[in-house]
Amino acid sequence: MKEKRYETDLYEPVRRYFMKKGFAVNGEVNHCDVTALKDDELAIIELKLHLNVELLTQAVERQRMTDLVYIAIPKPKMRLRSKKWLAICHLIKRLELGLILVQFRENGTAAVEVAISPARFDRKKSLQRGKAKRKKLLQEISGRNGDYNVGGSSKTKILTAYKENCIHIACLLKEHGTLSPKQLREHGTGAKTLSILNKNYYGWYEKVARGKYTLSQKGTEELAHFPEPAAFYAGSAAEETENYSENKTKTELP
Repeated sequence: MKEKRYETDLYEPVRRYFMKKGFAVNGEVNHCDVTALKDDELAIIELKLHLNVELLTQAVERQRMTDLVYIAIPKPKMRLRSKKWLAICHLIKRLELGLILVQFRENGTAAVEVAISPARFDRKKSLQRGKAKRKKLLQEISGRNGDYNVGGSSKTKILTAYKENCIHIACLLKEHGTLSPKQLREHGTGAKTLSILNKNYYGWYEKVARGKYTLSQKGTEELAHFPEPAAFYAGSAAEETENYSENKTKTELP
């Protein structure tokens, strides 16, 4: 049977760790779970069984008294390289806190690991590391021609710039019947046109001859699931066809 843990179980392992580092350790001092003092170096450690907002709030409040503030929790079962855990660690670093993980062993002993040390957060360095993500975000924004998603949605299909591009191609094929990648690009479908047609991720297109594509039955049916963007691109396709016909007529007049 799994042994029930309490916050007080964290105290002794944390206490031993700091004592080995030469600190004088005390529990429950002026609402601080643990204090560790060595000369003028003061560390404050807040103990919790789970990492939550309350713990972070308490720890940030302790930063009014010292820069060396740690939060100590039992070592989580989640993978420490998982996206969720890395995001948690980023938040802790952003708050300039330290993180102590206590691993309880079956033999009754406990191991203490300082996963994150309190340090100044380098905002410029963080932005530099996020440069590629920023570029990708801006590309996604510029690739969308309308706001077809509801912010905060979950467990719903998101209309991405890629899918909008697919819808644009589908609408042009529906309007014109058969087109080549070059002709589609001339209608503004962009540099990814050939790749989209070849991959045919949604099964919306059919290759009818070398370099010639048409809209599949599935594509015709599924366009109905995207009424707003489909209407936008269908309108654009019809307008382009009308302009093309007018220009051609003017050219042919004597």
